[in-house]
Amino acid sequence: MVLPGPDATSLVSLRDVARVYPRGAAEVVALAGVSLDVREGEKLAIMGPSGSGKTTLLSILGCLDRPTRGEHLFDGRRVEGLSDDELSRLRNRSIGFVFQSFHLIPQLTVAENVETPLLYEGAPPATWRPRALRALERVGLAARADHRPTELSGGEAQRAAIARALVTEPRLLLADEPTGNLDTATGEEIAALLDELHARGRTVVIVTHNESLARRAERVVLLRDGRIEAEVRP
Repeated sequence: MVLPGPDATSLVSLRDVARVYPRGAAEVVALAGVSLDVREGEKLAIMGPSGSGKTTLLSILGCLDRPTRGEHLFDGRRVEGLSDDELSRLRNRSIGFVFQSFHLIPQLTVAENVETPLLYEGAPPATWRPRALRALERVGLAARADHRPTELSGGEAQRAAIARALVTEPRLLLADEPTGNLDTATGEEIAALLDELHARGRTVVIVTHNESLARRAERVVLLRDGRIEAEVRP
């Protein structure tokens, strides 16, 4: 079978991507041949039961993991052949990550947490604070810049994490269960913020079990047993 080439409008393209993890004498197949295009400016949700391969797929989309086989392109550039340093630069400059558990550093202020990607990006230190404050303003959290993460509510902590993901102006924003640790009302606020970021042109990919959050995407990919079972448009 000849697989179709990547869509010309795609920011990320995967072709027949598999990920197999060795476990002793056996192997665990996390992805079993996934082909997927994430188009520039799209909002995509990935759903599926536990163990379906959602987190592995997100890790590959975010260049945190490498496929065992298959083709991975980011903005037309082949990813699978890049060195670790080249992958790190690609992640730092082009991809922002938002996690369910926030992953804020408690010893740092909110602004300092948001600044951390700029350190790895190699940005001039004099630019860190202004860029962090701009990112915090975009998520409505500038007034909490000098607070510690322990002084934030769950919704504020996730806003800070989103600001940290945005501070490098990434092409792609990846969110792994971004409302999973939040109550319904706060989760709705974060969902609305992701809607707003997408409306401004950001490419957003969300892994979620939350059907109401997935319905806010333009397209939903359903995974099962490491394969795409279906694609739907809410």
